[in-house]
Amino acid sequence: MAQNPSSFDLIGVGSPIMDLLAHVDDAFLAAHVAGDKGGMVLVDDEDIAAMLRHVGSNVAMQAGGSAANAIVGAARLGMSTTFLGKIGSDVTGESYLRNFTAAGCDGSRLKRATLPNGRCLSLVTPDGQRTLRTHLGAAMTLAPQEVSLPDFAGARHAHIEGYLMFNPALAEKVVRTARAAGCTLSIDLASFEVVGAARDWIFAQLKEGVDVVFANEDEAGALFQRRGDHEQFARELAAFGGIAAVKLGKDGAWIAQGSAVHRIAPFRAERVVDTTGAGDSWAAGFLYGYLRGSSLAAAGAVGSLLGAETVQHLGAAIPDVHWPRIRAEAERIVRK
Repeated sequence: MAQNPSSFDLIGVGSPIMDLLAHVDDAFLAAHVAGDKGGMVLVDDEDIAAMLRHVGSNVAMQAGGSAANAIVGAARLGMSTTFLGKIGSDVTGESYLRNFTAAGCDGSRLKRATLPNGRCLSLVTPDGQRTLRTHLGAAMTLAPQEVSLPDFAGARHAHIEGYLMFNPALAEKVVRTARAAGCTLSIDLASFEVVGAARDWIFAQLKEGVDVVFANEDEAGALFQRRGDHEQFARELAAFGGIAAVKLGKDGAWIAQGSAVHRIAPFRAERVVDTTGAGDSWAAGFLYGYLRGSSLAAAGAVGSLLGAETVQHLGAAIPDVHWPRIRAEAERIVRK
C-alpha cells in the first residue's frame, strides 16, 4: 500500500491505560501485593481499589500504557504520531484523551467502549523499582475484527506493545494488518510474564520478520530460558534478520544488526525516583533516531537520554520544562 508521507511517522498499538502512581516500601508489597516485585500482573479493578485503600490518598495520575508512553515520547521529540487502542467512556477515559492529545499525539484512531477506562497501579519502592498491577478495562475489549487497514493508513512504522500478546488473536491481527498496510514493525516484549505466556508466538513473529525488537535483560532471559551474556542475547535476536535492542537499565544497552553489535553507554541520572516508563522512553528515543535514518549507535544514545531523564521523575511523563533541553540534545546526537 502506498504511504502518505504527510501522515504519521509512527503509530503505536496497545492499551491506553491511566497510570496511578504511589510510593510504597517493600513491607507494603509483602503485605498487600501477591506476585513478584518488579513484574506486571493483570488483576480485577476491585483488586486495584483494595490496594488503593491501603495506599491512601497520596496517589498521582498520568496517562500511560507501554506503547502509548513511547508514542508520547516520540511526539515530544517532534515526530508525527497516532495510536490504535480502546479507551473508556468514563471520566478517566476523557481525561486520558485530553492528556494524550495535549502531548501532541493524534487521537483520531482511538476507539471507544461503554466501559471504564483501563487503570494500572504502579507501586514504586525506594530503590526506584516499580511493581505493576493492571486492570485493562475498556482496552481489553479491542477485538480482532475492529482492526483494519484504515487504522494503519499513512503510517510509516508500527510500534506494538507486548501486552497485546495476552490476547493472541488480537496480536496476530495487529501485526498482520500493519504489515499489509506497508508499515515497518517493532515489538516491545514488555515483561517477563508476557514472554512466558507467548514464547512460541514471539519466535514465530521473529521468523516472519520484525524490524526492531526491544527487550530488557529479564525478558531476553525468559525468551531464551537461560541466564546469559546480554550481548549474546542481542546477537541471537538479531540473527532472525531485524534489529535487536537489549536494554540494561542504568548499564545502557546492546544493539545488534547482522554481525554488527553496539554497546550503548548509559546517560547518568542525577537521582532515581521511579523506573516506570523508562523502557518505553528508551524505545521512543531509539525509534526517533532510527526513523530519522541515524546510526544505531546514535539512535541508542537518544534512547539512553530519554530513559535516564524518565527515571528522575515520578511516572512515565517527563515534565514540560525539560523538553526543550531534551529535544536540543537529541537533535545534536542524531546530527553527529
